[in-house]
Amino acid sequence: MTPTPSRKTPVTAGKTPIDKPIVLVGLMGVGKSTIGRRLANRLGLPFVDSDDEIEAAAGMQVGELFENYGEDYFRDGERRVIARLIDGSVKVIATGGGAFVNDETRSLILKDAMAIWLDADIDVLAERVSRRDTRPLVRDTDPKMVLSELAAKRNQYYAQAPIHVQSGEGAHEDTVDRIMEALAQ
Repeated sequence: MTPTPSRKTPVTAGKTPIDKPIVLVGLMGVGKSTIGRRLANRLGLPFVDSDDEIEAAAGMQVGELFENYGEDYFRDGERRVIARLIDGSVKVIATGGGAFVNDETRSLILKDAMAIWLDADIDVLAERVSRRDTRPLVRDTDPKMVLSELAAKRNQYYAQAPIHVQSGEGAHEDTVDRIMEALAQ
């Protein structure tokens, strides 16, 4: 596994200092990884995707972990990886869609990081996740139905994030702009 780059010194968004990790949460397909990379670039921070870190630690893809060991096993590993990533250094972290639902993971993120809920309409999410066959929870199913069910269960947890930003059909840079505005407040 490659070491995760980190930055110990704070950066600013407008006049607001950012002195702890920024963690993006939300349903699959909302753009946490893509937007996270762009946000990190804009802020001059390192970016890390928790799914990539899990895959590197386990030596297999997220889908394989689900198939071979089940979701509970995956979520436990995910919690440990996110705890390691939230090490006090300033960076942008994209999490898996279910990470923030775990009570321990959510508490850790809310205590030691800045959580941002990226949200989007179900139709937008369904179109995005249909582009790839790498998402175990929607493989061989109706993505819109699965995403609607997940939103009904998970949005109450995502809503605990102090910052809520819509990610729509427009350019990812528009969402990054909205995040920057929210961070500057």
